Amino acid sequence: MHTRRPPRLSLDLLRGFRAAARHLNFTRAARELHVTQSAISREIKVLESQLGQPRFHRVNRSLTLAQA
Repeated sequence: MHTRRPPRLSLDLLRGFRAAARHLNFTRAARELHVTQSAISREIKVLESQLGQPRFHRVNRSLTLAQA
């Protein structure tokens, strides 16, 4: 029986997550990394999909880090 391996995460996804977590704002993270806000948003969605859990709580245009 095979054990399930954790997904291999792209460094770009982790870089976007780290900036977004630091700023708690996708727009500021995008400015820091010289990409668009939508690029950061897509990266976070891909990361959350790969991990199977949300990384942020999104409420009325604000972000907080999820417990996980």
